[in-house]
This record gives sequence, structure tokens and C-alpha cells, in this order.
Amino acid sequence: METRRLKTDILIIGGGTAGCYAALTIAENSDAQVIICEKAHIKRSGCLAAGVNALNAYITEGKTPQYYVDYAKRDAAGIVRDDLLLTMSEKLNDVTERLEKLGLVILKDENGKYVTRGDRNLKINGENIKPLLADAVGTLKNTTVLNRVNITDLALSDGRVAGAYGIGIEDDVFYAIEASAVLIATGGAAGLYKPNNPGFSRHKMWYPPFNTGAGFAMGIKAGAEMTTFEMRFIALRCKDTIAPTGTLAQGVGAKQVNSLGEIYETRYGLTTSERVYGTVRENADGRGPCYLRTEGITKEQDDSLLRAYLNMAPSQTLKWIESGLSPSQQNVEIEGTEPYIVGGHTASGFWVDTHRATTVKGLYAAGDVAGGCPQKYVTGALAEGEIAALSMVGYIAENGPSAIGESDIDAHLAEIARFTGEGGAVYSTEQLEEAMQTVMDSYAGGIKTGYRFNEKQLDIAEQKISQLVTLSDTLRASDTQELMYIYELRERLTVCLSVIAHLRARKETRWHSFAENLDYPDKSELYGRKFVNSVYEDGRIRIILRDITEGGGVYEHSDKQ
Repeated sequence: METRRLKTDILIIGGGTAGCYAALTIAENSDAQVIICEKAHIKRSGCLAAGVNALNAYITEGKTPQYYVDYAKRDAAGIVRDDLLLTMSEKLNDVTERLEKLGLVILKDENGKYVTRGDRNLKINGENIKPLLADAVGTLKNTTVLNRVNITDLALSDGRVAGAYGIGIEDDVFYAIEASAVLIATGGAAGLYKPNNPGFSRHKMWYPPFNTGAGFAMGIKAGAEMTTFEMRFIALRCKDTIAPTGTLAQGVGAKQVNSLGEIYETRYGLTTSERVYGTVRENADGRGPCYLRTEGITKEQDDSLLRAYLNMAPSQTLKWIESGLSPSQQNVEIEGTEPYIVGGHTASGFWVDTHRATTVKGLYAAGDVAGGCPQKYVTGALAEGEIAALSMVGYIAENGPSAIGESDIDAHLAEIARFTGEGGAVYSTEQLEEAMQTVMDSYAGGIKTGYRFNEKQLDIAEQKISQLVTLSDTLRASDTQELMYIYELRERLTVCLSVIAHLRARKETRWHSFAENLDYPDKSELYGRKFVNSVYEDGRIRIILRDITEGGGVYEHSDKQ
């Protein structure tokens, strides 16, 4: 492979929502040089690739940022960073206004006011939301976008980040990119567990199947502190299509009902995790299948739903059309997905301060990869991208450039040479990935076990995942696309081990289904006041319990070293 060395002021890893907005913010506030590395293509990458039909985080008329903080805190049963939630919430409406100026269609009523969907949501026509962001980035003179460049690892020098390494999937180039500051905006982790649909349809899932937890894995290997991986996210979705259910629940007021027609959602609670848990319990107790009740809605609501799902999950609209029955004529069957690790819905991710700086100097995180701040969704990711961008501009002004060591480059080239060298591998990447998903499904609380686990099962999961890590060293790739698959598998395996460690460390069941610990089936007063954090040191994951401050205290890294 050709080795290509690049140098920039700021490197953004991931050209999704947070990454794009960070680049726009940097350009507006400095003349810093920026490189964005995107594994796919920036125009249709990340969680917004297929579009979205609502902005789920917005401070509606009569509400305040603190109202949003309180909502997110209740939904997460108290395990949140108030300081991160507040600094995000204060920017939600400003970034929404900026999106509209970029061309996003936000629906308005006859008085010119935004059309709300519930207390925190706005209706939009969002099929082109990602191309709008990408086009805006494309006009920036100081920003270079490298599409189809897969970043595999961070470069460190003298205790700070010095850049990153990557592979050009289409040009067979090994990239060594020096940067004074790095933003990880790669999104969360899908594909750790066996998904709802097998075989050819296995990628029909809630979260983008190409989000492998790469940013998490880079941070873990670099020694960054991570938080709350045990708060997994399990989405309640339309069966088979895995289309969103919020459009039904909030858009037309559809209630969760069992096969007897009983509304069961109020039996278990209305938080995100409790809605999933109730569905699991109703099925286990023989009252399934479970549905969102749409029978009897109006013709106007029928048409609205058909259009809404075309914006983000056209398979659901096609399913209604193919069946010959509209939503008003049949209830929509629902099910839980496999677990994901995603900081945009739960509190999983990097342990960051209010500037979105990680515990590794010069390394920042925003969006789904940043922890402690759940329910951020699209606008929250934009807000964190802005916060991180402004922080990095200040950081590079105060800190000089950092250089990548030649020996580190040689070590990464040697690893690539091993994976692309001679010799036949005993297993394929796909076989090891399927084995990983089977292990996690069976022993770490997947769909198969109703999301439940105990410590003995977690011990088995850790042992088997560690074996797969060793086997992954023997994999071989015939081209750069297959090489990317090897790195994606290894990223997922790294995240799996952290998830297992976190699930074991929180000795309670704080969130039904999200972390259903059979050895500790109740909430604990002790763990209700603790974050479960971790650091990878000397080949092992060290668990750190950090206090949740009363009254919404502010954490900065200097407070906890």
C-alpha cells in the first residue's frame, strides 16, 4: 500500500450529523484547516443517511432547557450528567434554526409556527437532511473531505492525541494524518448482538449496520475513560421492517395493546426501557403478539403515516401497501430489537467534560459517541458538534502541533501487512462475526434470553469473546474492502468486552430490558448514585465508580484526576 502523510489543524473522524456541524462551526469561528474522514460518503452517511421525519429534541413554546434535562433524567432513572444535558439543551433551538436556513423543511401551521409533535418534537420533511449538511460542508474552503477512508486507530504522542491512521478503501492508501486536535463523531455500535432478522435481511436493523463502535474502540485502546456502556439501548420497533414506532405513538396516539386488546403499557411504565420490557413480558406470559393500536384512525391520519414513513422507513409504507390494508384497518405488530450501544439515546460513550473533551488530551467526542447525555437525537448531536468545535478552536490556539512517531507508523503498517499477507485463515471474518453475535445473544442479554443475564453468563461471554479476539489475529484480507471488514469486527469485539464488564459492574437492575440483571433484580440505592466508568489498562478493563453529584454539579476533568 502507498503511505500518504497528511497534516491538519483538526481531524474529524466521521462525517455524520455531529461531524458535519462541527466543521461548519470551525469554519465560522476560525481559519483552522480541517480534514473530515468518512468511511462511506458524506452525502449519505451516519444515522441520517435515509432521512428522518421529526426533530425529537426541541424546546417547545412554554418549555425550558431545564424541562428537557428533567425529562431525560427521568427516562434514564437518574444516571445522567445534568451539566452535559443542560449545555446541550440550551443550544437545541439555535441549531434547529440553522438547519432551516440550510434548507430543511420544518412544517408550520397557519400562524407560521412550527408544528409540534408532543412536548419536545417538531415535524419535518427530512429525507434530504444529510445531503443539506453535506452540501454546506462542501462549500467550506478550509475543509477537506476524504470519503471512503476508514480510520482504524488514534495516534498518540507524549500523552496527547497526535492524529490518526486510516485506510483508503478505494485507493489502497495507508493514511497517517497528523492533527493538533481530533474529534470522534463516528456514532455508536450496532451488530454486537444477533439481530431480529437472519441471513440476507440481517442488516434490516434499527441502528445503521455500518456503525461498528469504531470511535469507542479507538478511545478504549487509547486509554480514554468510558461511561455507562451497561445502559444499552433496545428500540421498540415495527415487526419485520424495524421501522420507528414513535411516529405511531406520538403522531396518532397509538397505544400498546396485547392480543386480547388490552392496553398494557401502563402496567409497566412509560419510560423507553419500560415500553420494551412490557412487550417482552406480555409475550412471555402468553398474551402476545403485541401491537400499536392504529385500527380506527382517520383517513387523514392514514395518509399522514404513509407519507411520514417514506421519509425514513419506506419498507413500512410498502408493507401496508402490499398487504392491501391501511393502518386504520390493522394494528401494527411490535417487537424489541437487539441491544445497541449509543450515546444519543442512552448515556453510553466517552466520559467528557462540558467542552466535550475526553480524558485523552486533544481528543473530543460529540453525538452518539459521547456519553452522559441521553435523548440528544439529531439536534443534540448538532449542539455537541458545535460545543466540541468551539472547544477545539480554543485548544489548538493554546497548544502547538504534535507529531506522529515513525515507529508507530511502522507498527500499524506491519499489522496491515499481517492481515493482507500470505496464508489461509481458518475462519472468515463473517464466521467470527456470527460467532460473536451468538455469544452476546446467548450469554450477554440478547433477544434469545429476553435481554436477561446473570454473572455466570457474563463470565462465559467474556471468555468466548476473548477467544474470538485471539482468532481475529489470524484473519486474512484479499483487498482493502475485506481489510475494513476485519477492522470492523475487531472494533465490535473490543466494544463487546467493555459492555460485558459494565453489565457485570452495575449490580442492580435500574433499567428493565436495557440491563436486566437476574442476580440483582431490583434497584440499588448505592448504584443509583454512581456512574459505572471504565479504563483499558495493561490489557484489562478497570472499572471506576464515580459519584453522581446532587443538584446537577459540573464535572471537569481536573475535578477527578
